[in-house]
Amino acid sequence: MRPRGRRAGATAIPLALALTLAGCGSPVPFHRPGEGSADEPVAALGGAAPYFSPAPAAPPARNLEAPAPPPGGSAPVAPPGGPVYAATGAGMIAPVARDMPPRLYVANGRVIDVIDPGTARIVRRLGAGGEASRVVPSWDLRRLWAADTAHGTLVPVGPRSGRRGRPRGVAAPEGLYFTPDGRDALVLAGRERRIDVRDPRTMLPRASVPLPCAARHADFSPDGAFLVASCPAGRLVRVDVPGRRVAGTVRLPSGARPGDLRLSPDGTGFFVADPVRGGVWVVDARRSARPGFVPTAPGARGLAISRDARRLFVVGGGTVTAVEFGTRRIAGRWPLPHGGSPVPGGVSSDGAALWLADASGLVYALSTRTGKVLRKVWVGGRPSGLIVHPQPGRYSLGGSGLYR
Repeated sequence: MRPRGRRAGATAIPLALALTLAGCGSPVPFHRPGEGSADEPVAALGGAAPYFSPAPAAPPARNLEAPAPPPGGSAPVAPPGGPVYAATGAGMIAPVARDMPPRLYVANGRVIDVIDPGTARIVRRLGAGGEASRVVPSWDLRRLWAADTAHGTLVPVGPRSGRRGRPRGVAAPEGLYFTPDGRDALVLAGRERRIDVRDPRTMLPRASVPLPCAARHADFSPDGAFLVASCPAGRLVRVDVPGRRVAGTVRLPSGARPGDLRLSPDGTGFFVADPVRGGVWVVDARRSARPGFVPTAPGARGLAISRDARRLFVVGGGTVTAVEFGTRRIAGRWPLPHGGSPVPGGVSSDGAALWLADASGLVYALSTRTGKVLRKVWVGGRPSGLIVHPQPGRYSLGGSGLYR
């Protein structure tokens, strides 16, 4: 009888403890990544909470290793174009985003149209609050930010729940970027001629970096040590990111009007779109040198990179021109069905389609191999921004679809 009593007491202790803990709920609700509203904290099961001083990700380097393959998949192969985009090859979706359904997010005035690219149908319309001009994925891919340049706000949106968070007031957000280590958000305040350094989740200000011109587009060096921003006035500005200061400028030839830009796969240069000159400038990333130029078509506006990192798609002037990174030769030139200069939204995860949004209200996909129109979706209004989410990559650098 005595041993039986000891077993009963041993059972009662954990039962009492469980009942006691059941009445002590956490004052802060935690959710799996992407669940809950866009304003609520997130904690990945088995990992650190991303908004409570996580360890920074290692910056990209030339000996970059590709991430582990998804369960049941084959080992990913680094793109032959170079190590910068080694983690953005076909199908290389980050673990945190693998269960997110592929969607297109179209900034369309007061709403964000959400499109299923598989069925080419609008599955949801989200209120943007003001006049959304673009949609930018957060560094950790768990949130989207709708930028309203006219009213000076950034609105967080949950890609799974579709819930809007509280708008954050910012000054003239011409562009939203994230440092490769995820520590800072960088807002290009064009009219104010500065870069505002902010907390990547709350968007509370931390510092400001004055600029000599009004920057609108940017990209980072391979190691994230500096950022190159383009100004329509014909200049590129090099910004020391850790030092938070301007480290130099590059003036392009007279008449140049630089816009969107992309770092080359080998990390040696920046390709800069120029709608006035009708092509892309190639600027050396390591030293001062005379920039090269690749003519594509008048009105060259937007840029996107193929999944194998071998080609740069230049959109504008009624065409899409595919430029080979290695040789700088034209690999293809395809007329757009409605002409003009649509906004590029990125390449599909499998690399087969380039998605574009036209100001006439049409969203469509082109084959990255032939330039043939694959799908069309009529959204109406006047789309000004488009993003494919999720896309391959370990993290987002923001902008118009920068991933590493």
